Amino acid sequence: MKVDKRKFLYASSISTAKAITNNKNIKSKNQSFNRTPEDQFILIDNPPRGHNQLSSWRGSIDLQIFWNKYHDHSKVLNTDHAISKYLNELFYARAEIIGSSEYLGSKSNIISATEKYFESIHINDFEAELPIVLNRWLKSIFDFPLSKKSSLFVNKFKKDFLSKKIEKDISKKFISSISNQESFEANAISFLELIGLIKDKKQKNDSHEDSDTPQQEKFDQIDEEESDDKAETTEQMQDIKDFTFEFEEHEEETHTIEQSIQEEIDLVEASNSLNIKSLDLGQEYEIYTNEFDEIIKAQELSNQEETIRLRIQLDNLIKPHITTIGKLANRLQRLLQAKMNTSWNYDLDEGILDSARLHRVITNPASYLSFKQETDHNFKDTLITLLIDNSGSMRGRSINIAAVCADIIGATLERCQIKTEILGFTTKNWKGGDSKQKWSLNGSRANPGRLNDLRHIIYKSADENWRRSRKSLGIMLKEGLLKENIDGEALLWSFKRSIQRPERRKILIVISDGAPVDDSTLSANNDLYLDNHLREVIELIENNESIELSAIGIGHDVTKYYKNAISIIRAEELGEILLDKLTKLFN
Repeated sequence: MKVDKRKFLYASSISTAKAITNNKNIKSKNQSFNRTPEDQFILIDNPPRGHNQLSSWRGSIDLQIFWNKYHDHSKVLNTDHAISKYLNELFYARAEIIGSSEYLGSKSNIISATEKYFESIHINDFEAELPIVLNRWLKSIFDFPLSKKSSLFVNKFKKDFLSKKIEKDISKKFISSISNQESFEANAISFLELIGLIKDKKQKNDSHEDSDTPQQEKFDQIDEEESDDKAETTEQMQDIKDFTFEFEEHEEETHTIEQSIQEEIDLVEASNSLNIKSLDLGQEYEIYTNEFDEIIKAQELSNQEETIRLRIQLDNLIKPHITTIGKLANRLQRLLQAKMNTSWNYDLDEGILDSARLHRVITNPASYLSFKQETDHNFKDTLITLLIDNSGSMRGRSINIAAVCADIIGATLERCQIKTEILGFTTKNWKGGDSKQKWSLNGSRANPGRLNDLRHIIYKSADENWRRSRKSLGIMLKEGLLKENIDGEALLWSFKRSIQRPERRKILIVISDGAPVDDSTLSANNDLYLDNHLREVIELIENNESIELSAIGIGHDVTKYYKNAISIIRAEELGEILLDKLTKLFN
């Protein structure tokens, strides 16, 4: 049955809204979102036809979901219309910040939606668009990267309205109050008054009004009110390590060391009160653009003549290893077939009629009919995925042996009726490609995230016939195929493929020879950017009970990443280790 993708996207969006907000009564309207969220409603425009617009479309929905989840309209203290256009955008930003910190995948969507809005306006519209500029400025404090276009608006706002001291003070106040709506609103109103967007004090709610108190003194009063909360979090602050929160530092050189330390303590305490994990990790993993990525079948990377030549090359590589790897493969096959041959229980009272024992009833009418039942074994209904590093460092013996093992093991498991999937991962280019070029053309913003074009390769899918797919494995030896490796996203890709399969038991084995490396990404982000993301993905999968994750490192210690891992010194050991691991899994 053919599924209408756009209808599916629409239906899944409202289902997601109900699940995240924990509100089954929330409803949807099929209309464009005009940056005015409604309580109990999600405005959903028709899903885009192109993939490039999908992220911004989802971002507008994510904002409304987070608004319904994290914003309590009954707690809004000031309802003056003159203030609301500014205050509402700050409330929207608050919901987006909290929501994207708990639902990490939504951050890129929200950024896309906001940046799409800024692309549609001109800097001459600055005054009319000031409310959303406030929204974008506040999110930039919480490490939402600015595009070249939105940074024009934000920088103009800072130049026209903010002194260095005001920005520094209010940044800390918004950070500390982000999790408390009433406190956040108090800071927001005081801020709007301080920068002159509230001209008349009567625009403020009586609960915030004090005509005899100067503007700067109001900030001091809020400081005193928050000091008690800070005292309570001081002890908890000792447990926080490696906290980094990035915002532009405009500190005067005359600050003393004691003042700098106290400011860091304030930021740590503020993040502790927020209690959002992503803020403790420094730079969150992002993808600058995925429009140039590809998931491709191996045969599409080579013409027929080259495919045949590479298959012959792989067959020649297999010959020297037939004795060693072949014996181990046969041992695994005999183990599994022995289990298959003893997979029936006989002489049962129910099940399938055992025709081989019908003679008992004929010779002795008093005998009962005999039944048999098939016994389930743990090797049945299983999917095994081999995820092979196709990076440049695997060139030579490592990739040759990996291809040989994949071929022999794939054939062995297929004969035993075990579903097998063989995948590879690399990049389309060295040191970036179209992604990096786009980044350069758009101003080369700092910390852009992953900055290369992924190439994920399907050598054999789980449902593909082995005889048809075996010729594709030779393409692993193709000259120029092996480039750079972004392991975290490849591992996540193979994991998602596995969990969508119907098999009850799923085993994922990663074969790699090193840590993730991509020069273009690491040169534009911090040195541990890809490494940290790989660790996060591994933790996610290892905590998922639906899949068994293992890794084999060739000349590289992968035990520092994976709990269930082994490292080998020489590539020639791969076949023996891999088959030994599979044998233990099925024993």
